[in-house]
Amino acid sequence: MSDEPFDIFLVAPPGLEAALAAEAAEEGFGTPLLSPGGVTLRGGWPEVWRANLELRGATRVLARLGAFRALHLAQLDKRARKFPWAEVLRRGEAVKVEASCSGSRIYHAGAVVQRIETALREEMGAILGGEDALRVLARVEDDLCTISVDTSGELLHKRGHKEAVNKAPMRETLAALFLRECGYTGLEPVLDPMCGSGTFVIEAAEIALGLPPGRSRAFAFERLVPFDPAAWVRMREPRAPRETSVRFFGRDRDSGAIAMSRANAARAGVEGLTEFACQPIAALERPEGPPGLVIVNPPYGTRIGNKRLLYALHASLGEVLRERFKGWRVGLVTSEPSLARATGLPFAPLGPPVPHGGLKVHLHRTERPLS
Repeated sequence: MSDEPFDIFLVAPPGLEAALAAEAAEEGFGTPLLSPGGVTLRGGWPEVWRANLELRGATRVLARLGAFRALHLAQLDKRARKFPWAEVLRRGEAVKVEASCSGSRIYHAGAVVQRIETALREEMGAILGGEDALRVLARVEDDLCTISVDTSGELLHKRGHKEAVNKAPMRETLAALFLRECGYTGLEPVLDPMCGSGTFVIEAAEIALGLPPGRSRAFAFERLVPFDPAAWVRMREPRAPRETSVRFFGRDRDSGAIAMSRANAARAGVEGLTEFACQPIAALERPEGPPGLVIVNPPYGTRIGNKRLLYALHASLGEVLRERFKGWRVGLVTSEPSLARATGLPFAPLGPPVPHGGLKVHLHRTERPLS
């Protein structure tokens, strides 16, 4: 690859591509282009590094290394061997090749993987497979083979400072995009009445402080040829947190969940802005101070809890919020629209479904504060 800009693909949770595009534009990444499953940017390696470090909603960041025509496997084999791998991959690197085929004369993804693996092994001395292998992705579409490399490594919801998790946890990337969809910008309090391991609360506090989500972890791009360690050190230099008087609240009837949340908040460096307490929905009270956002990911009854009992829980939640949280907005994540309706809250029309934990969930949100 030259120093010219190339395509950078941000993998998004399906259904939330537009929210990720809005975040990328807000963070100064030019003109993001939407496509199913993600957002495409133009940029260079510094933009790849910054996207991994700063974007809260991206699942992965892929660098598009180049493309070539391949009408049959022999041509694919020849052109894969001539591909400029050495501009990006180090000799002897551990790699894992993945492929997909669509609308092409080459239709067997396994054969594509085999040819590219052979080219990498024989031309670059690559080690195939292994737990820490770099992911090389080949997409054959309309007879064009596009090669990408996964620059993230572990999925980006793994921020690096959340060790303890509860059952069916909300991924941080999803939490960040759901907060955005609810209109949250870091300037108002957030309360989660069933906080589990504290994901919504901690994510909201980090946004308020302006803390980069990737500040505590390593990335696959650190093993690539174009990586500049000195430039990376400068890019990730700790920045002074934004000043804020806003506070963030987590409640849960499970004392173990509250202990997890407190530990996770401390590791994330937001313990000073967060308050966690063990209490049931019936005891939920509006915090002192300005109104804000209540956001919750309650049990759906599919894997956790008895669905019939959950109708009463959701009805109780709705009653408490209507009575005690006037002036607050509400976001509720569930796979069961009937449970959302049981709250009696005035939710806006639904957006697209979003995969979460093997289910399709929706964010139910009130467009206006409760009155």
